[in-house]
Amino acid sequence: MKHALNFNSSTARLALLTVVLLVVGLTPMPQPRVQLRVASKKFTESVILGDILQLLAESRGLVAAHYRELGGTRTVYDALVNGQIDAYADYVGTISEEIFSGADVPDTDALRALLRKRGIGMSAPLGFNNTFALAMTRARADELGVSRISDLVRHPELRVAVNHEFLERADGWKPLVAHYGLPQRDAVGVDHEIAFQQLLAGEIDVIDVFTTEANIRRFDLAVLEDDLKFFPRYDAVWLYRLDLDRRYPQFVEAMAQVEGQISEPTIQKLNDEVEQGQINESQAAASFLDSNMGIDVRPETSTWAETVGWRIVQHLDLVRRSLIPGIVVGIALGIFCQRSPGIGRIVLAGVGLLQTIPSLALLVLLMPIVAALGYRSVGGGSMTAIVALFCYCLLPIVRNTYTGIHGIQRGTIESATVLGLGRTARLTEIELPIALPTILAGIRTSGVQTVGFATLGAIIGAGGLGQLILRGIRLSDWTMILSGAIPAALLALLLQIALDLLEWAVVPRGLKRGKAVGG
Repeated sequence: MKHALNFNSSTARLALLTVVLLVVGLTPMPQPRVQLRVASKKFTESVILGDILQLLAESRGLVAAHYRELGGTRTVYDALVNGQIDAYADYVGTISEEIFSGADVPDTDALRALLRKRGIGMSAPLGFNNTFALAMTRARADELGVSRISDLVRHPELRVAVNHEFLERADGWKPLVAHYGLPQRDAVGVDHEIAFQQLLAGEIDVIDVFTTEANIRRFDLAVLEDDLKFFPRYDAVWLYRLDLDRRYPQFVEAMAQVEGQISEPTIQKLNDEVEQGQINESQAAASFLDSNMGIDVRPETSTWAETVGWRIVQHLDLVRRSLIPGIVVGIALGIFCQRSPGIGRIVLAGVGLLQTIPSLALLVLLMPIVAALGYRSVGGGSMTAIVALFCYCLLPIVRNTYTGIHGIQRGTIESATVLGLGRTARLTEIELPIALPTILAGIRTSGVQTVGFATLGAIIGAGGLGQLILRGIRLSDWTMILSGAIPAALLALLLQIALDLLEWAVVPRGLKRGKAVGG
């Protein structure tokens, strides 16, 4: 009778704890109501254009959200097609050469027809052409007498680094090499903003640039002439979902007002002011709309402390919604692996395989899957980021749970059986308490890893401290990079301390003195 009472009470406590953890871990943080979602790619000009879209929507009475630096061309375009966002700015050459590579696109009318078949509308050009180019430091170009892309043929020793996306694009590096017959076939991929720092440091000689970006003038770079006319025009346009004509016609009308209004000197000036730190992207967008369109809008402003504080909240939310369910599922899988060794080995191998997938690849691979299931996979609290973090946190918890239970001395299990404890009662009364130090060690490892991995969620617009790090890299702002990196490191440290205190509070004194008993 006593064992039955222990069984009922311990099982009930475990079931209640499981329910509480799942409720705490799965309950989403309240999100503001949003009518319209716009996005931008990972460079300053795109962010400014995204802010222009957001402010245009707000000037027409709509509640809009801007998912900044959501990713490269394919990521943002796919989010538009899937309905996760409603509009963003792109370039005619990029759409025809990258999105519809291999298709017959003789002119913009044909391009517009192809987009329409996918439920996407394209505006008229906004007024400027931001084409690709290759650039060198002026001193290095003058030293070698290089002024045209074709001049690179005479200098096979030059080291080339280009943006990862440009490296694989249909209008990017490989076709450019073939078009010009360049000998530099071993170009490496590098983040666009970091490439400038490497160029100035003399680590590389040639990089790809956008002709309207401020860094060309900021660093006095020599842009090489495209003398064999490889690059098409890259006129900036709005891409938007066609159902906006029905849902928010006032926004479509507002976008049309901007067509032909943004000149190349204007966008260059806005890019330069942002990258010099004079104003931020939202202020640049508001300045343009006020000066050129007569639209008086005031973007929301936040202090540094408010910005960092909000990013910390977002970061903790990503960790909470991935780690807590990971603890519940990981412990359950660890128990299953120990109870069913044959299938358990397969489960452990599968969980281990998940952690070998590169984090960036996993984020991109999960986006269409999560979207197909009907979940929001971009923006704050991105389900894609949460699922990816959940997958990454499983291995240490599953492995340590299995190890902790499997390593319990055989005599202890036999004694519990002699006392009449069944499998469930033995698990809750004997095995889990003895294995608890080992399980908590796995949770501690997963927790610290999850805090670090969560910074990568910013790559798909999930928010968090990674957003500050990405923006700091883009603007070469070390203060902003540290504003994201230092709190992330402190969060990991605080989580580890909290778990140490939890272990001190819940692990029986005898097990603290002899953790080896638990494996």
